Amino acid sequence: MSIVLFWIATILSEALNIYKWILFIYILMSWLPNLANSSVGALFARVCEPFLAPFRRIIPPIGGVIDISPMIAFLALWFAQVGIFSIAAIFG
Repeated sequence: MSIVLFWIATILSEALNIYKWILFIYILMSWLPNLANSSVGALFARVCEPFLAPFRRIIPPIGGVIDISPMIAFLALWFAQVGIFSIAAIFG
């Protein structure tokens, strides 16, 4: 694999890791209403909701309460990371 493609793949993968942590924190914040309604909660919502919205449209909450769309979103991010390194390996 070319060293440049490797570094690009690594940087993109790390960016996705950071986004996964942001998403994880946002999900935890949703369990604490006071924190979710704060300015930090609003910032995290602006970053995470556009990514979660398509998954929520496809996968409704189970029993109207349990939202599994974040789990599917994490799975999509994992596939993206695997895809990044696969593409870099093919072209590098």
